[in-house]
Amino acid sequence: MVEKLPTYKTPFAIFIIWLFHLSALIGIHLGHQDWFVSKTPINLMIVLILFLWVYPINSLRKYIAFGFFFTVGMFAEWLGVNYGILFGDYAYGANFGPKLDGVPYLIGVNWAVLTFITAIIASKFAKSPLVKITAASLLMLFLDYLMEHTAPVFDFWTFSGGLAGWMNYVCWFALALLFQTVLHFTGIKGNYRFSLHLYLAQLVFFGYLFFYLKP
Repeated sequence: MVEKLPTYKTPFAIFIIWLFHLSALIGIHLGHQDWFVSKTPINLMIVLILFLWVYPINSLRKYIAFGFFFTVGMFAEWLGVNYGILFGDYAYGANFGPKLDGVPYLIGVNWAVLTFITAIIASKFAKSPLVKITAASLLMLFLDYLMEHTAPVFDFWTFSGGLAGWMNYVCWFALALLFQTVLHFTGIKGNYRFSLHLYLAQLVFFGYLFFYLKP
């Protein structure tokens, strides 16, 4: 069984991704929001482990790229949280796990993972580098838009004026463009099936809650 596991690791990982996202969605809908939302760091850690294993992140070039996106993403968020630069005046809540000077480590992980999976998705239907980079960045931005409307309810993060302003989305898109451009020139490839399902699972989760929940 152990020897055969690598052959089935993609469908296994996809199953786990959907299991956790749909279970949380159903649980929240049934009124158990606090319990499921408090387990967000565990869910994100499982996503990270599956991503590292299945994408996979298995070469020095991929490690460096992941580290770059994580570090720059964390720094950009640090500027926002501590100085109101780039994204606006906001603060992270209690449900995103341990923090470094107000910024959850998992938000840096989210920047990196989202950059990788949207790039491989966009590369399937876009051949032009410009179209691919732009499309991947828009995929990142769209998911962020859905997340922004549920974040205050889940105590992920909260903007001082309520919801995120237009500058948040402009800067999000600009940073996504930077990350996608860097990733394009590395020539890194990854697991398309896993990436697509991970993105779709998050899209379904936050898309449903976008209409179901009100900040």
